Amino acid sequence: MMRRLSLICAILAIFLVASIGSVSAQDSSTDKVIHASGSGNVIGTPDRAQITFSVQTENPDVKVAQSDNANQMAKVIDAIAGAGIPRDSLKTSGYSISPVYDDTTGGILNPKVKTYQVTNTLTVTLDDVSRTGEIIDIAVANGVNQADSIQFMLSDVQAQALRGEALKNAVANARTDADTVAGALGVNITGMGTVDITQSFTPVVYSNSQWDAAGAAKSVAPTPIQPGEITVNAQVSVTYTY
Repeated sequence: MMRRLSLICAILAIFLVASIGSVSAQDSSTDKVIHASGSGNVIGTPDRAQITFSVQTENPDVKVAQSDNANQMAKVIDAIAGAGIPRDSLKTSGYSISPVYDDTTGGILNPKVKTYQVTNTLTVTLDDVSRTGEIIDIAVANGVNQADSIQFMLSDVQAQALRGEALKNAVANARTDADTVAGALGVNITGMGTVDITQSFTPVVYSNSQWDAAGAAKSVAPTPIQPGEITVNAQVSVTYTY
């Protein structure tokens, strides 16, 4: 009796699983659908640059290190502003005071502070990328001694224009795939359901290993900087009905 009951339960469980699988695979709507994804890429030239560099000073007296740093950075800011860059395009993006320890005295447990290092970091945003090398040279000539990074980006206007082109390409590619599938099935697409959109672009970044503030200070020739290209990518997922 127990064996017979177990057999009946097993049969019911298999039937239940099969029923659940068929329900999840069934389209709840009356329309049959084709899901298609498309990707579109558009290459653009950056029209905005952000340069980040620092003034770093060091002195046994922390107040002197701070004062020297403030004077040096003020000179940098005045020089960049004097070159026609609006002051609201300049912003402080970092400030730190760090002790530098003397490893030869005091040991590991009781290190002695040798000097204090003050670092003031400035970010400059340029709407004319062709002036990137010029502004770097001006900054270095007036006291910048630490290079951080350069980012070439797209302005909001250009990013939106390129995004529109990339989306058109993505939609066209998705529709081409859907038409191909519909043709293979011998059906016609009659409408469209949901549409999901994603879009992205990555700035061109030069780290401090790719340009040298100390080298720029010693160089007679202007610092050559090439912005490169930026690829704007758009992806769509479209549900077509037939």
